[in-house]
Amino acid sequence: MISEGICKDRLKDKVAIITGASKGIGRGIAKVFAREGAQAVLVSRTETELKKVTDEIIKSGGRATYVVADVAKVLDMEKVVENVSKKYGRIDILIHNAGIYPVANIKDMTIKDWHHVIDTNLTSTFIAVKACLPYMKHQKYGRIVFTSSISGPRVGWPGGSHYTASKAGMNGFMKTIAIELAKDNITVNAVEPGNVLSEGLEEMGEEHMTNIASGIPMGRFATPEEVAYAHLFLASDEARYITGQSIIVDGGQILPESDQHMNMHTK
Repeated sequence: MISEGICKDRLKDKVAIITGASKGIGRGIAKVFAREGAQAVLVSRTETELKKVTDEIIKSGGRATYVVADVAKVLDMEKVVENVSKKYGRIDILIHNAGIYPVANIKDMTIKDWHHVIDTNLTSTFIAVKACLPYMKHQKYGRIVFTSSISGPRVGWPGGSHYTASKAGMNGFMKTIAIELAKDNITVNAVEPGNVLSEGLEEMGEEHMTNIASGIPMGRFATPEEVAYAHLFLASDEARYITGQSIIVDGGQILPESDQHMNMHTK
């Protein structure tokens, strides 16, 4: 039996492809979706980590398989989708979560750096949607949810102009295809996380983490599972009349005018 979290079978028997599922937010999404009854298909480039997460889900009573693929390669994603369709007979949900966030100031950034982030974060979004679309249109049903960010759509991030451009572009892409696909009963939405407790963040050190957390009204980072529940809502039939929208999950991070204003009234 699955014991962690709240299980309401909100995704019972739905087939969900989750990219970037080997760690961080993607791992959290995969576990939450499996607890809610989905057949989770985990996609990433790293087989060792994918297998570990898949085994954890199965041991806890969920259903999961994995496919090793590079989301930025058209043939890889087409093969993933074709295999999933043959195995399960349908594709109900696409959670496109894969992404990278290297740091480079614009003066030091190379065109190679730029293309690497844009291809991995933004072009892959187009590739994943295009791969799933024929199956969802045939079914007249689909739920597509992107993991965007507050960085780009809401705020700037010095050292991450390529990243913020990719996430702002993702939101623009979402709004337009949401219009195009609405009549096919396919919704397209996004989740915009703030700072999430993950392997990458922990590598920056305790002092850096403490400084960032001090600027968040709730005083802490999100867990991957807390972000995953926003994806769950948008992927569920409870959100069937919501499309072209995004949910911010940031503990109030973008609300204060400045850190000074926040500290004046929250102590």
